[in-house]
Amino acid sequence: MVKNKVVSIEKALENIQDGATIIIGGFLTVGGPNKLVDALLAKGTKNMTLIANDTGFIDKGLGKLIAEKRVSTIYASHIGTNRETGRQMIEGETDVHLVPQGTLIEQIRAAGFGLGGILTPTGLGTAVQEGKQVIAVDGKDFLLEKPLKADVALVFANKADKAGNLQFHGSTQNFNLLAATAADYVLAEVDQVVEIGELDPDAICVPSLFVDHVVDGGSIA
Repeated sequence: MVKNKVVSIEKALENIQDGATIIIGGFLTVGGPNKLVDALLAKGTKNMTLIANDTGFIDKGLGKLIAEKRVSTIYASHIGTNRETGRQMIEGETDVHLVPQGTLIEQIRAAGFGLGGILTPTGLGTAVQEGKQVIAVDGKDFLLEKPLKADVALVFANKADKAGNLQFHGSTQNFNLLAATAADYVLAEVDQVVEIGELDPDAICVPSLFVDHVVDGGSIA
């Protein structure tokens, strides 16, 4: 019998501890698990390490985590839309690692697929290179960028079945797809939950193997 992975939002978040490393899907306000983020804020979790494409907006989605100082370390490719992230970085309140977007997603992919890292020429000869190993391949130098793996992934999907198979619509796939592979514990907020067998197998983007719990975001006001 296939396990029903649909749980309440409180149950989904109950094992997330202070100090956890959390990867959050989405691209600005597109495809973000905003209801999971709001519930995490309400839970009071703090001192987290955040891995995400960006830090969103100060009053929306994961940007609220920065505004309320729940995050101590950030790995992101873009922080320009959230002035609080920049302020905390300049003031030394939060440790912010700015990572080229292509490098960031490949580091996440490396974690999800069990690779030891990736080789990239991006950042050679700049401050990005500091403290990193340079590896020569066929006479060309590359930086070794190590995998970015999380304790927890919070992702969004447009539709899921009760087994945890996920389906995205258009650009909501963004960072969600690979984020779901790169954590020990994966929570999916979805707009619509359907019965097992109702999803077209060819339309499943993330198989249930990667997903621990599903939260029916469509039922939450």
